[in-house]
Amino acid sequence: METKTLNAPDISCGHCVMRVKKAVGALAGVSAVEADAASKDVTVTYDPSAVGLDAIRQALADAGYPAA
Repeated sequence: METKTLNAPDISCGHCVMRVKKAVGALAGVSAVEADAASKDVTVTYDPSAVGLDAIRQALADAGYPAA
């Protein structure tokens, strides 16, 4: 497992946090997602043999919260 923290500057509220968690958490290989509206950070724990960082970034962008 690997853990990365990405900054998603468009996260601004609890609803945003829920959308991010749902979008990224749906990816196969992702075991945990934490998002924080105050810091605008998304911390993802994932299996790099099952999902790559590019796919995680794409899921964030598709949800409307592209990583900086």
